[in-house]
Amino acid sequence: MSNAISQRVADFLKEYEPFSFLSYDDLIKITLTIRVINLEKHKTLFQINDALHDSFYVVASGAVHLTVISDADESLLNKCYPGDIFGLRPFFAKNNYQMNAKAREESILYAIPIETFKPYVAQNPEVLNFLLESFATNSKNPADKYNNKLISDNVVSDTQSDTLYFQSLNYSKSPVKVTASTKIKEVATLMTENLMNSALISDNNQPIGIVTDTDFRTKVATGKVEISQPINSIMASPVVTVSENISVAEAQLIMLKHGVTHLCVTFDGTDKSDIKGVISEHDLVVAQASNPGILLKEIKRSQSAKDLKQVRDKLSEIVQTSLEKNIPLTHINSISGEITLAIVKRAVELAILDLGSPPARFAWLSIGSQGRKEQTLLTDQDSILVFEDVAADKYRDVKDYFIKLAKKATSTLEKVGYSNCPQNHMASNLLWCKSLSDWIKQYNNWMNTPGEVSNEISSVFFDYDLAFGEQQLEDAITETIFRNVKNNALFFDYLGNDALKKPAPLNFFKKFNLEEEGENKGKFDIKNRAIMPLIDGARIMTLSLTIRGINNTFLRFKQLAISDPKHAEIYLNCAEAFLSLSKFRTVNGIKNDSDGQFINIEELSKSDKEKLKNAFAPMEDLEELIKDRFQLTQFS
Repeated sequence: MSNAISQRVADFLKEYEPFSFLSYDDLIKITLTIRVINLEKHKTLFQINDALHDSFYVVASGAVHLTVISDADESLLNKCYPGDIFGLRPFFAKNNYQMNAKAREESILYAIPIETFKPYVAQNPEVLNFLLESFATNSKNPADKYNNKLISDNVVSDTQSDTLYFQSLNYSKSPVKVTASTKIKEVATLMTENLMNSALISDNNQPIGIVTDTDFRTKVATGKVEISQPINSIMASPVVTVSENISVAEAQLIMLKHGVTHLCVTFDGTDKSDIKGVISEHDLVVAQASNPGILLKEIKRSQSAKDLKQVRDKLSEIVQTSLEKNIPLTHINSISGEITLAIVKRAVELAILDLGSPPARFAWLSIGSQGRKEQTLLTDQDSILVFEDVAADKYRDVKDYFIKLAKKATSTLEKVGYSNCPQNHMASNLLWCKSLSDWIKQYNNWMNTPGEVSNEISSVFFDYDLAFGEQQLEDAITETIFRNVKNNALFFDYLGNDALKKPAPLNFFKKFNLEEEGENKGKFDIKNRAIMPLIDGARIMTLSLTIRGINNTFLRFKQLAISDPKHAEIYLNCAEAFLSLSKFRTVNGIKNDSDGQFINIEELSKSDKEKLKNAFAPMEDLEELIKDRFQLTQFS
């Protein structure tokens, strides 16, 4: 590449992360090795199961679509535009590509050799962090950033397992440790007896070298070194050391960088502190067995609640470590939502296997947080069951079957860890297991005569997602809802007042309103005082604008910003507030092994208290918008 072209490429790259973290001189050095690729429209750069390339890619012009295959259909994973990077798998994994990359239009790409870029990754933490986050979200488009946070709307499929790479590693905490003078034969015996493929050579419990099976094969078995020699004659030194909270991605990257198969874990990550354990390539392989794609396959093979609980426990680990690595909550919710839905589906399938084939077609709808795909923690389960209309003389028997099915499925989910809904909003309740005609009648009553029937309308029934069964039945419910929202001032009057009745998060003096009695006395209810008002607000606004097919609160606010641009700033602020509050709740839940609803404010730092209060601010604007938009009179 000529100097003039090299300078133009460097000028282009300098505008985008992670290249903006590098000096201009370094960029010039990199551009001298770059290949320019002209990719014709619809031409494929790589596809699923192709061997990994020696480069990753930056879009210079045009557009490249990344897709995956799910249920025999090709699904769009992400769109890459100028400045986006993709094809990062060679940095972090040894298996083949897990997605397709195809030009949506005639495109120019810069192919940057992995080996050229590795040194800059190792020397610059900001570059490494960027690559880690980008690998999780598959691209880093500046248009996808809001307040410096990544926003990912990636689909989740069996092939999308990249969140795995932010999971902390389990490693051997009892490595074979010997001194430098220990004989090679003795070390080989110790490794064999302990079923280890490596041994650490230490001095005062600090690592000075390492030997592996490979060293024995290449140096001892070949006769180059006598078995009676001291182990330091064949050890590799210095040892590559890391701290114990290293992720799969970081471990793979460091192994690739140094060309090693083992890493020594020490207390502070340096070779000047005590040994804690050793990470091997085998540990990375084992870790990959817990990725989301594998979890989905495990769910399909599960035969009991115990099997499903093991999968859910692994999901909890992924959620926790992803939060620790600052992976965007939207991405975590996406992964968690799909796996939770798959667990519900399998629970229903197991019930059917036990009871026999259903007497009629039906749909199992997850409602509430599961229906919105916002359930990262083990909170309660909410569901309804809709079965197709049957002859009057068969109705009772059909309903009896589905009640039995629902009781078995909800019982399985309870054993997995999803507690029963306190309000009994579950398909196992006679009220919420009925025919399509009965459900249509129910929604008509709720929406046209709110507050006049014994079963008062509950907003969770308007957030649902099909977990199992017939799509047509869910579609019929959706059609009923959107037919009834037209010119329905009474319904929005009810919903609006219900949304505004939630208790305020702060008092007149801007102090947290804490629980005054009960087992959570003195704690802050982040669910009802902060998160639910945003959920309710997003729901009523999307229903009023007849926005279909979006149940997730964050995505509802993002779509509202597009559909109602006049108030876009309010919606975008609410979207970020929702993420912030949800993260507070999730972190609190993980810390206390609970659903995270009640927070001990005294345990928060001053900074976190301010962040929490700042997240309340958009709620006031949303409340005023609801008051202005709807006639809140009859139910005030």
